[in-house]
This record gives sequence, structure tokens and C-alpha cells, in this order.
Amino acid sequence: MSQPLRYPPADRDEVVQVLHGHRVADPYRYLEDPDADRTRAFVDAQNALSRPILDALPAREPLLAMTTALLTAPRRGVPWERGGRYFVVANPGELDQDQLFWAPSLDELLDAPTLLLDPNDLSADGTVALTAARVSPDGRLLAYAVSEGGSDWRTIRVREVAGGVDRPDELRWTKWVDPTWLPDASGFLYWRYPEPAGAGRGGALTDAMGAGELVLHRLVAGSGPPQAADRAANPGPDEVIWTPPDRDWLADPWVAPDGRWLVLTSSPGTDSRSLICAHRLRTDQGRVVIDPAAVPVVGELADAHHVVGSDGDTLYLRTERDAPRGRLVAVELATDAPTAASWRTVVPQHEQDVLVSAHPARDCFALVWSTDAAHRLQVVDRTGAHRDWPALPAPISLIAVNTRAGSPEILLGVGSFTARTRSFRLETGPSITLTALPGPGGDVPLPELVTQRRRTVSSDGVEVPMTVLRRADLAPGPAPTLLYGYGGFDIALLPSFSAMFAAWVAAGGVLVVTNLRGGGEFGADWHRAGMGHRKQQVFDDLIACAQALIDSGDTTPAQLAVHGRSNGGLLVGAVLTQRPELFAAALPTVGVLDMLRFHLFTIGWAWTTDYGSPEDADDFAALLAYSPLHRLTPSTRYPATLICTGDHDDRVVPAHSLKFGAQLQHCQAGPAPVLLRVDTRAGHGMGKPARALALEYADQLAFAAAHTGLAPV
Repeated sequence: MSQPLRYPPADRDEVVQVLHGHRVADPYRYLEDPDADRTRAFVDAQNALSRPILDALPAREPLLAMTTALLTAPRRGVPWERGGRYFVVANPGELDQDQLFWAPSLDELLDAPTLLLDPNDLSADGTVALTAARVSPDGRLLAYAVSEGGSDWRTIRVREVAGGVDRPDELRWTKWVDPTWLPDASGFLYWRYPEPAGAGRGGALTDAMGAGELVLHRLVAGSGPPQAADRAANPGPDEVIWTPPDRDWLADPWVAPDGRWLVLTSSPGTDSRSLICAHRLRTDQGRVVIDPAAVPVVGELADAHHVVGSDGDTLYLRTERDAPRGRLVAVELATDAPTAASWRTVVPQHEQDVLVSAHPARDCFALVWSTDAAHRLQVVDRTGAHRDWPALPAPISLIAVNTRAGSPEILLGVGSFTARTRSFRLETGPSITLTALPGPGGDVPLPELVTQRRRTVSSDGVEVPMTVLRRADLAPGPAPTLLYGYGGFDIALLPSFSAMFAAWVAAGGVLVVTNLRGGGEFGADWHRAGMGHRKQQVFDDLIACAQALIDSGDTTPAQLAVHGRSNGGLLVGAVLTQRPELFAAALPTVGVLDMLRFHLFTIGWAWTTDYGSPEDADDFAALLAYSPLHRLTPSTRYPATLICTGDHDDRVVPAHSLKFGAQLQHCQAGPAPVLLRVDTRAGHGMGKPARALALEYADQLAFAAAHTGLAPV
């Protein structure tokens, strides 16, 4: 690959738009239409270029063998209980999609479960995925959602657990909010949208979405009513339909297990801040109904709040009000309009750690704390007093904490960088016991790894941490290194197992996982420091990490690859355009790369809470300054770049990757290749069949290996 590639010709249209006084060229705008002939021809030509190059990479076959082995090993999720029945998602290893099982006891679930739902039967190509599974409180009914081809659009159906038979209920054009059952299982709440106007021409995958609504679907004997009969569950002035105050608002319902309250948490877009109101539930003619009178709990959009549980008329919240690292409070709903001043603190803000979540079990809460971007579990009674219990290994992330308010049993999922998720049963009865549940077997052996926590100083003098992983049997010194980051939307990067990362480290590469501003690792202040006009700080943080690794002699620019997905793809696009000399290879995956038009497609407008809006002149200036598509400069030597997307990605539409790839090929002055890899029948990553995911990971890792000098050990 010493000579520049001959890239497929791509039309450059004379499209120029004046935005806030700036002339902005957009020569590849036609690629925004995924069904246009020119777009299809462009995608076919790019795949025809990249496929043979990727197939011929020296490390691809051993890396494909490893990623396939890791992703097709038997796996089992964390069990949960409803109505005395136990449920788990599992896969014997060879199936494209995971299955759902149930049993009348936990022991039987682990030894001889009954198959309840197999998504593999729903499509010939394995691209229909189970994306939600909510069992009714009595354990009799399953409301489940499936998506096709990686799309975020979901269809909700209802299945009888005992018989394994679907009811006639079928609810389409739903997203985001999982079905939430009423306490008597007479119906459930879900979030729906109008059928997209462009659905018949493929516009459901690209058109900007309108406002949704929270609705209540009632089950009836024999057959369910048509979807159009669903009525609004959050009552407005007419007590029939609740319309969000603006298109970007979403409401997440929570129903008290004792059947007293429905609590709605609402927020605009992806904003962590939220409002909360509560509605009494009462029984009318033998079924639960929702009182239209709302009890305001949080009426000011200023902080993040999450419902934890309830005890009669006492509501428990995890809140960031007066506590940017979180605290647990009790709110008395019997008061007509409880104010923050009347909230009772159960667990105060920690002086350093972040309260991530709280989970109610019988007479106690299981608290998840983040300590230096790793989880620890604490059990406290209902007054907040600590209870002694056996500690979990560290450093870990708690993948799941499944509790029931009236049960002493807590089922935990524990993950780490070096081991797949393990399940534990915590019994909180008079004495606390911790038991490891048996795994599904078939573990893939991996070499022993060493983990090091490091820090570096970013551009503003703030320390930014990162975790460095390498094989224990390899000597320290400059090594091919994969640098990974995210830095946005209050999302934390924690110690969790990844087949892609495990394969890289097993092959002899070094993995570095960064904790950048914009993420949720260190509380609200850390998140806000990387939002909006401060977004450049996220990129500065990653650049500081890269520079520190080079300055310390751990790697060199010729050995350093950078990778990120979605918002992390934006991160990669930003740093490769701002500091191309730092990296030998870049792997932006399903990235947000056109910061001037992201808000015009599907759910993109919801991201303005984190990025700012291109419609605002001040926000526009900040976005234009770092927008990867618009930072590309002709006659510049950029690192080897493999851009990956899916043609059914209706979250970050493929136009981001296609336009960026076309422009990067146009601007590339060096010999390093710029390749596009476009999956068909694939979306943002959700529900991708295991072998298809193994192929994607192998292509990415082999590309990084080829350009960083990694020869698998």
C-alpha cells in the first residue's frame, strides 16, 4: 500500500448553502438519499474497492478466527424474576440472535429452561433482533419488541408465557421506551410515532421524525384492540391525549409495584436533565385506570433525576439536585406539590464517588457507585445505613442489577475488561450471602492481561484518566496501540468485556480506553465540561492521551490507531482532521461527521442538547469549527482510515460516513488508504448477527494491525 489508491470516481455537485453568513459547500449532498441510483453506485464501488483489500490483510484470518470464537461462544445474560417465574436471554453460541428462556425456579432456569422466544425463526438472514422483553408483574405475559435489519424502529407484540403463543396485539412505529406494564397486567404503556410520511420510499430510515406520544395499550380477552384505539396515558387538558411540549421531548413511565402511582420522567432529546410528575392509579370496574390529575415532583429543567422505587406514597429518586455526583432522596407524594426543600436525603452525595443508580429490594437498596470509572456495589437499609456484605472483585462494571421491591434476592451481572459477564445471586435476608451462578461454559481461553490506570493533563490543566491493557507476557515498550474513546451524552466507559478489544490484546496489541469530558464517569460537572460550546475539550482530552502515550515511549505515531463508534466516531473524525500526524490509522464507525446537518435526519434533532443546534448562530460557529466533514483540507496527508457504517442505520444515517469518506478520499495527499465498508441489512450495531459482527471487528482490527505494525502473536 505504498502507492496511493485509485479511488472510484464520485460526482462533486456544485451545492453551496449560505448558513449564518458562511458559504458552505456540500458537493456530496446527493449521498444523503440512500436509495438514489448515484448513492447505490457509490456504495457498490466503495465496497468493491475495500473488500479485496481487507480480505488480503495479513492479520485478518487469525483475527477473524478469534473474534468469531469469542462472539459465538455460549453466553447467558443476567436472570430476572417476575411473578415467581425466572427469565434469561441466552445463546448456545451458534445462533445469529439470542433467545429468551423461562422456568419456574432459578435452578431450573440454569439447568433446563423452556424456550419462550427465538428471534432466529423470524427471518432467514438472522437480522431480526429481540430489542425489548418486559414480563408482566404476574409473570403471565411477555411484551416484546423486535427490530429488522438493524433499524431502531420496533414492533411490539404480546406472548403468553405458559403457552408460548402470541396474542393478536401488534404495535408498529415504536422506539426508545420499552413496554411498561400496569400493575394488574391489563395493559402497558409504550412510546409511538406517527407512521413516517416517507415510509413507502424508504424515508423511515432517513426522514426527520415528528413528535411521539406515550400511549396506553389495553389488552382484551381473545384479541387486542387496534393500535389506533390506544389512548394517551399522560392526560392533557382534554384528559385524552398528551402532546409533548415540543417535538424533542420524550416521557419515560414507571409504575409502582404496589399499584399506587404512575410516575413520568420527561426530558428534551438526550438531555440528562428531567422533569417528573406523578399520577395516582386507581381501580375502576375491575381494572387499573390513571387519575388525570398530576402531582408535580420536579417542575424545573435543571438537573438529572431518576426514579428508584416507592414505598406507599413515598417516592425514591436518584437526583443531581444540589449534588452533581448524585444522592438518594425520598419525596412524599401525598403532598399536593412537594418541593425540593421538602425532600429527605436517604444517601447523601459522596465526597468523590458518583452514585450511578439505586435498586430497591426487601428492606434495602443496592447502590451502584462509580469510583474512578469502575463500579462498586453497596447495600444500605431504607434509612441509608450501610450493611456488611461480601465484596465483588475489582475493577468491574455492574452490567445489570435485577431486584424486586419485595424480594430479598438481587441478581447481578458483573463485567470487566478481562472477563465476560458473570452472574451472581445476592441474598439480603437476615444475613447477606453472595453466590456465583454457573456460567454457560465454552469460554475461549485468553492470555493473562495486565491493567494499568494512567492519567495525563489535558489542554486546560485538568487530569484525564485512561486504562491501559496489554498481555502480561509481553515486555513493556513501544507497541501497536488501539486508542478508544467516546466522550458524550453522559455515557461512562467502564470495565466491560469486548470481543473486539479482547482479540486485539490477545494478538499482542495494547488497548487504551479513555475517560474523556462529556462522559458520565465523574458526575454532571464532567459531562457538562464536554457539552455544546465546550465540545472541543473532548477532542483535546483524547489528543492529550495520545500525546502522553507517545511521550512516555509506550507507542509512536506510526503505531497508534484511534477508534470510536457513533459519538465516538465524531471523536475520531475530529482528531484525525485536527491532528492527522498523531495517528497511523483511524477507525470511525457509524460516526456523526456532518455537524451542520445532523439534526435534519431521523432522531438527530434530539442530539442538539449535547451538541448545540446548527440553527443557532453561536452554536453553528462552534460546530463548524470542529465538524469533521468541513475540517477536511485538500492536499493533506491523513492517516489510513477505515470508515464503517450500515445502510440501515436510522440513528446516525449512513450519509455521514459516505460524505466524509468521499471528501477524505478527495483530500488525501498521502499514500495511506481511505476505505469505506458499508454493511447491508445492518444499522447502528443493534441486533447484528454474531458472525457479521465478527467480520466487522476482524476487518477493523486487521486494518489497524496492517498500519500500526502489529503481527498477531
